[in-house]
Amino acid sequence: MKLKLLFSCLISAGLAFPAFAQETVDPAVVQKIREEGLNHSKVMETAFYLTDVSGPRLSGSPGLKRAQDWAVNQLKTWGLANAKLEAWGKFGKGWEVQKNYAAITVPYYHAIIAIPKAWTPGTNGAVKGEVVVIKADSAAELDQYKGKLQGKVVIFDVKPLVERSFKSDAARYTDEELTEMANATAKPADGRRGGDANSAQFVAMRKLRAFQTTARAFLYDEKVALILSQARGTDGTVFTTNGASYADTAKTVAPELETSSEDYQRILRLAKAGQKVEMEADIKTQFLTNDLQGYDVVAEIPGTDKKLKDQVVMIGGHLDSWHAATGATDNAAGSAVMMEAVRILKAINFKPKRTIRIALWSSEEQGLYGSRGYVLNHFGDPKTMQLKPEQAKLSAYYNLDNGTGKIRGIYLQGNEAVRPIFKSWLEPFKDLGATTITINNTGGTDHLSYDAVGIPGFQFIQDAVDYGTRTHHSNQDTYDRLSEDDLKQAATIIASFVYNTSERAEMIPRKELPKPQPATR
Repeated sequence: MKLKLLFSCLISAGLAFPAFAQETVDPAVVQKIREEGLNHSKVMETAFYLTDVSGPRLSGSPGLKRAQDWAVNQLKTWGLANAKLEAWGKFGKGWEVQKNYAAITVPYYHAIIAIPKAWTPGTNGAVKGEVVVIKADSAAELDQYKGKLQGKVVIFDVKPLVERSFKSDAARYTDEELTEMANATAKPADGRRGGDANSAQFVAMRKLRAFQTTARAFLYDEKVALILSQARGTDGTVFTTNGASYADTAKTVAPELETSSEDYQRILRLAKAGQKVEMEADIKTQFLTNDLQGYDVVAEIPGTDKKLKDQVVMIGGHLDSWHAATGATDNAAGSAVMMEAVRILKAINFKPKRTIRIALWSSEEQGLYGSRGYVLNHFGDPKTMQLKPEQAKLSAYYNLDNGTGKIRGIYLQGNEAVRPIFKSWLEPFKDLGATTITINNTGGTDHLSYDAVGIPGFQFIQDAVDYGTRTHHSNQDTYDRLSEDDLKQAATIIASFVYNTSERAEMIPRKELPKPQPATR
């Protein structure tokens, strides 16, 4: 009893061990943030300019440049300092679609749903051709078509990529799923990046990609008029990809359309049944090679504390998108939320102790290049773990890039020491559904660039809604798919996290530094 009494006295006197120290949250400031973020939001207005006004934002495209220039000017208007475009390194060719029309004309007229594959050329004017089915899985099997394909529209004999589903497109995390995430335990790292390169799945994928490269070269040499490829997706949704490299040294390929599964399978059934199928198409694309550099949008709210102003809190999301729509949920949503978070902090006249920096990345879709280039230029090289002085001054990086869904919590990225801190910071937002903290990580987003050099980098848990089933990289990813209430909630929570990180006496705890990770492939 005496020991317990002594320990209670130590706590009362503020002398408790750090593990038992309580994280302080200023309820008055949080209330200001909530009021501004939930009742005076500009997030949908920002999203409108990044999507409908800017258009598709493929890396290196005019649409991305429009969005970047608008974002820089808007951040300046809100009073942020040092707003600019910052080059991160060489990317490659820009590309955009300027015209896209394709239709069946025989046995009857039908305009098809199809998107030019990124970085493929146009048809150089209107073309007409008979559809020819190619049945081949190897270079040797392609030989039978030599000299038979000039001026033809070619289609491969493949099964539907996706079966119909009777599940709802959109869903939110259930209480059971969130509980499972919260109860997860840390797993030891296996030292590999991106999975086992020798697994059957990876071997099959490499084999398929090698054949696709061979087939495209063969079809280009045969002077085909147009290639049809089957897109993943149902109900007119086209999940699009690239059909050629963005490298300035990439070889020329034939025009290629990624076609909805319904249209693709209709054409294939007709042709395989011996019915004559003819098509017409007029596709115009443009390559842009005047500037091969990649750029990020960067801006700051300068710190005001004499001792802490050189330290930084960063937030970000990628601004680039694919080209089939306007990249609303991937990732104008995250970019708009991050812009809204700094707008909220400026609107409440917050003067942070640490500097707050926002970055909107480019070329995330090609491999996190914008954030990786920024990290390499400012913080260090994960291949050698040679770190720069700025690395020690960055408290944390927060990322948003999983669609329009509201925040349900945060991934700790294996950093258990941060759990009690984030628990306190989420407490004021229980009523908004954000309570879950998991030791787990979510992959594939720009926080990984920071984690790779030992900087605390975090991605928030978001409701998936219809991200994986309907909008991610598809022709359905438009402004209409955004949930206003969810984006308001997310921006409000992130603004609070940024506030707390900037005002905290200490920087965010760090994990052990990673070992150097030279590229394996």
